[in-house]
Amino acid sequence: MDLTVAATPFYFGTMGAEAAWLRRRAERLGPSAADYERRDTIASLAMGVGSLLAPLVIPKLLKPITPGKGKYGKVLVATALGAVAVTTIADLVARHQEAQAGEAEADPGDVTDNETPTVSRAERRRRGRFARRVASIAGVASVIAGGVAITTTLASRSTADRMWKHRIVRDLGTGPLALAAAVLGWDFIYYWNHRLMHTSRYMWAIHVVHHSSERYNLSTALRQPVADAVGTFVPYSALALLGLHPDLIASARGINLLYQYWFHTDVIRRLGPFEAVFNTPSHHRVHHGSNPQYLDRNHGSILIVWDRLFGTFEREDEPVVYGLTKNIKTFDPARIATHEHADMLRDVARSTTWPERLAYVLRGPGWAYRQHAARTALEPVYAA
Repeated sequence: MDLTVAATPFYFGTMGAEAAWLRRRAERLGPSAADYERRDTIASLAMGVGSLLAPLVIPKLLKPITPGKGKYGKVLVATALGAVAVTTIADLVARHQEAQAGEAEADPGDVTDNETPTVSRAERRRRGRFARRVASIAGVASVIAGGVAITTTLASRSTADRMWKHRIVRDLGTGPLALAAAVLGWDFIYYWNHRLMHTSRYMWAIHVVHHSSERYNLSTALRQPVADAVGTFVPYSALALLGLHPDLIASARGINLLYQYWFHTDVIRRLGPFEAVFNTPSHHRVHHGSNPQYLDRNHGSILIVWDRLFGTFEREDEPVVYGLTKNIKTFDPARIATHEHADMLRDVARSTTWPERLAYVLRGPGWAYRQHAARTALEPVYAA
């Protein structure tokens, strides 16, 4: 049984109790970002339902095009490689035509084929613009096809059953110590996956869903991503190589997710010495903050010691401003789920070199946003 699904009545019961408590607090102290807002709560619940349905639907859709597994896997790889080739050639043609147009403008006397300088420059620019459009479309196709090929291949080759068959440590059994080891191992891997989702944009595009609410209450815990299938994660199934049975790994997942639920609240403030080792509402409020000092901090799940050990810990000092550094101002689940992917692909389409395209995909979201700001400052007409 999936523990996270079995706990559904508990979710609704505790959200109801929290909402009632927050209403009474708002009557005494005024409204806060922790209060429930109907549209925001519905959006969070919709994303929660979507996160349960996505693993049942998306893998089935991707299976036919999974390289090495699906019927059309080779077609996907060929499409990705072809799109890369077309993009590269179009980039070269565009740069060549733009350079020729620049030379013709610099030296109008250099005219061939009985063309006037004006016609020559206009034709070269037209060819350059056409090549840029081709590169734009093919570049996006390259990223999509290549990304799907990579992520589906990794997923198909890192299943728990596959890892279990190739384990390098004997079966550790199903006792309490083995379960504790599975929970600890899952928590450690989770820290690094969570940290990666904040430092690489294509991963942030998946995770940003969870940070998109400008409110912070138990319903926020249910606002989960739906596009995990197009991410590259450190596989939790690697624990099976160490002798931990796949059933234990599944149990560890449920325990980890259930623990994360309760600390999405503003009702509980500080918990004293407990906070030295374990993640708490105070620590996780920091993680959801858009305050500059809170960005990309406190990635742990059950344990906060990983953040303390690896330099990503931050205490809750000043009031937390929840949401994104640039909020999307929508309660539409489709928009919430896809907005960062759409923005990322738009940046890829506007890029003119492979290093720039890959940077918009692989580098952190902060880098992309700084590029946007610089472009807006340099191109006020375009930004308008």
